[in-house]
Amino acid sequence: MAQPRILILGAPGAGKGTQSANIADEFDVEHITTGDALRANKDMDISEMDTEYDTPREYMDQGELVPDDVVNAIVDEALSQADGFVLDGYPRNLEQAEELEDMTDLDVVLYLDVGEDELVHRLTGRRMDPETGDIYHVEYNPPEDPEVEGRLEQRDDDTEETVKERLRVYRENTEPVIEHYEEEGTLERVDGEQSPDEVWEDVKETIEDAA
Repeated sequence: MAQPRILILGAPGAGKGTQSANIADEFDVEHITTGDALRANKDMDISEMDTEYDTPREYMDQGELVPDDVVNAIVDEALSQADGFVLDGYPRNLEQAEELEDMTDLDVVLYLDVGEDELVHRLTGRRMDPETGDIYHVEYNPPEDPEVEGRLEQRDDDTEETVKERLRVYRENTEPVIEHYEEEGTLERVDGEQSPDEVWEDVKETIEDAA
């Protein structure tokens, strides 16, 4: 099949990163995330956009949120340079979804469907090795080395209170995006509570069926 243009949606902890990497390898497309696109285009000239700063880098250096208009322009630039892609982390709201329609035609819109209890379980079980930065999970992916296990730490953004707030913000902003694609009849739901390998089989089959 020709290189597909894929949008992948899902809450934090749904497995978008894992499945996006699989898609990029299997279908020879670029994995485009908002963060990567911002970093790759941080010196892009945005002086014509009547923004506070003239480049995205200045927002990032100040620790400020990059305005939606700038993010839209950067994603548009990244998509225009890719023959095929899996887009992950954008659109985050309905306005961005409408902007995306002007940028490109999508072949597949995937939604990794995972219940809130499972998302909380996945995210609160994550642990980081402070020496290497590697991420583990107390149940799904514990380290084999007892020494590594002994120094694992829970990140501040993986506590139950913080996770539930992240999921609340996600629902508030992104659920309208899911409803938008569902109403259009383009949304393909994948059961994200299966094992990663089973999720991948369903994702792969859904993309191939859309070709």
